[in-house]
Amino acid sequence: MVNKVVLIGVLWCLYGGVFAQEGRRLNPESGIGNFGRQDTLSAAQRKSTGIKNIKNENAKIEDYLIISYLNDTTHVDTTLTIQKEYKFNYLRRDNFGLMPFSNLGQTYNTLTQNLQSTALMPVFGARARHFNYMEIEDINYYRVPTPLTELFFKTAFEQGQLADSFFTVNTSPRFNFSIAYKGLRSLGNYQHLLTSTGNFRFTTNYSTKNNQYHFRAHIVMQDLLNQENGGLRDDMVENFESGIAEFLDRSLLEVNFENAESILKGKRFHVEHAYSIIRKKDSLSKNNMSIGHIMSFKDKFYEFSQTSAVTAYFGQASENSIKDKVTLENFYNQFYVSYSNDLLGDLQFNLNHNNYNYGYNSLYRDVKNGIDVTNRLKGDIVSAGGKYHKQFKGLELHGELGLNISGEFEGNFLNAHVGFKLNEEVFARASINHNSKVPNYNTLLYQSKYVHYNWENHFNNTESQQLAFQVKYKDFADITVDYTTLNDYVYFGEDQGTNSIKPFQSNESITYLRVKWVNELRAGKFALHNTVLYQNVQNDNEVFNVPQFITRNTLYFSSHVFKKAMYLQTGLTLNYFTKYYMNAYSPLLAEFYVQRDKEYGGFPRLDFFVNAKIRQTRIFLKAEHFNAPFTGYNYYAAPNTPYRDFIVRFGVVWNFFL
Repeated sequence: MVNKVVLIGVLWCLYGGVFAQEGRRLNPESGIGNFGRQDTLSAAQRKSTGIKNIKNENAKIEDYLIISYLNDTTHVDTTLTIQKEYKFNYLRRDNFGLMPFSNLGQTYNTLTQNLQSTALMPVFGARARHFNYMEIEDINYYRVPTPLTELFFKTAFEQGQLADSFFTVNTSPRFNFSIAYKGLRSLGNYQHLLTSTGNFRFTTNYSTKNNQYHFRAHIVMQDLLNQENGGLRDDMVENFESGIAEFLDRSLLEVNFENAESILKGKRFHVEHAYSIIRKKDSLSKNNMSIGHIMSFKDKFYEFSQTSAVTAYFGQASENSIKDKVTLENFYNQFYVSYSNDLLGDLQFNLNHNNYNYGYNSLYRDVKNGIDVTNRLKGDIVSAGGKYHKQFKGLELHGELGLNISGEFEGNFLNAHVGFKLNEEVFARASINHNSKVPNYNTLLYQSKYVHYNWENHFNNTESQQLAFQVKYKDFADITVDYTTLNDYVYFGEDQGTNSIKPFQSNESITYLRVKWVNELRAGKFALHNTVLYQNVQNDNEVFNVPQFITRNTLYFSSHVFKKAMYLQTGLTLNYFTKYYMNAYSPLLAEFYVQRDKEYGGFPRLDFFVNAKIRQTRIFLKAEHFNAPFTGYNYYAAPNTPYRDFIVRFGVVWNFFL
């Protein structure tokens, strides 16, 4: 079945190319849904991008379109802003609220949780390995008047580098494809901490000349490998914190083990296509109806291996060498009907089918302790759902719901929001979200050669209800508030009887409040950009832990220099979060777990950066955590896992318009 599905996915991608010779002009309205332009650049901004060097003199920067999974459309942006500074990292997105480990390509400790969800199915485990795992919603599609290339490079730690190369072209005005690969290799400063990752992406999209049929697809193949060392040994913690010159060479600090590695590997074939039955032919037409199909197949596995068992760290093992491997195959189909009316708005009804197969290749039986663990969770889930959207002048209404109607897993969600744009300066939004779904697969079923890491659970659904509000006034204030109630929360914690890590379900209700404030103050060529997050959690059993305050403040200077041949941006960034019971990391499970032994945090991280833009090239130079030598060596990303020392790194992002 797997081979058939793979073949179908490849054929769909090739099928789109058959129609690639029609039309003469790019139409930004074509695609799955309506891809209208949502933002533009002024003439002055176009000039600053250096776009005049494009061989096609008629092409503008606004014509290089980026289309998201949700069909939101933006265009390529070669400007240099403070947001570009925040996104110049391994994930290539703003990582506020994430605490990176010492080596590039490792995991992140999560300082804040966004609990809004529209999921109906449990997700694959090893969540600590998924920060750089590209999901369906992370893939963009493109429409460009001339070939476009982007090259990304950044130095890593010790030996290695990070590079991301991207190319897209329209072979005809209605057929586009893109190909990209992000690769990383970084040795790291501590023993046995090599990371090696790769993310390959291929996308294509096509529309017929009359825009009646739309097609898009992508293929993604990913492998994320990490050596694991279990963090510093307890007797090495004092050596790290003391700042003794000898141990500033971090390779001299002894770790818990040096013989383990984990790998998350997966591939996905995804196809979407739609056909318009009734189309708006002119401005007087009021109705539009289409039918569509979405098909997605994913195959992934997580494997933890050790040349010899470390029983002092993980407990008793059934074999001397460890090789734990778990797989998931999921085949998803959605059929939908969409109807649009100028008066009623946009309606969609969908019917979905999930075929899932998660587990291991053998049964587990512990005769001594009387433990029997099955090896597979597999079956079929049928769900139904709907969407509604209406925009009237400054008011926007959106609603979405879904329900599992057959199968072993129960689940449902409701998500709705209303947005109001009072004028060009003030925007407000209110939303509500309810979700009920089965916990992650690895909390339900797990097998390992380590005896105490075998379980089969039947947990209740985790339920969440969230109210959220947002008010934005220019750049002066962007305030978001959300309040969430969690019931039957599932978490990883330490089993006091065996000292192993296993999943538990809380029987207490958890309430979680977040208030986030973002603003920027300007005075001439200077600016102060602030992001402050306040969090408050009420949970009697203290299994949901986040810091009360997180802040990021950047004071920077921006100006054209050298007769406007270069645009310069330089400044200082402070990152800080208050002390709290930070979650610990389990390298075997690739999961974070609750600990109540010690609080971590309360240390500042200061970065100094100098960024420059020359035509379409952005150059980034940063002295990261330069305060480390004089503010104390008490910085941790997780218990026994230090954060990064002071280091100077540089990189570049370069766009080519042919």
